[in-house]
Amino acid sequence: MSWQKRQKRVILTKIKSCEEGQKVAEKIVTVQLVAGLHARPAALFVQEANRFTSEIYVEKAGKAVNAKSIMGIMSLAIASGSEVIIRADGPDAELAVEKLAELVTHQ
Repeated sequence: MSWQKRQKRVILTKIKSCEEGQKVAEKIVTVQLVAGLHARPAALFVQEANRFTSEIYVEKAGKAVNAKSIMGIMSLAIASGSEVIIRADGPDAELAVEKLAELVTHQ
């Protein structure tokens, strides 16, 4: 488990190894996009998620959805300042979580 301090907020990244080289990675992030994850940013987020072979989920307020589903992401109504958990399970889990977290934390 590693902690990173970034712009007055703490981001937790958990990574653990699973069978056959599989990894599970998780990161708690605060969405910094001014308009949140509305239609266009949500579409870009889903496109990026689909580049990875890992299973990827986004969770907000206890509701988790498939990060590769535009309808799932839109259903979370992720506004600017929302705290979400990005979780991936697969061979490229760590990279997937890092790239997707970067996408929502940079304006």
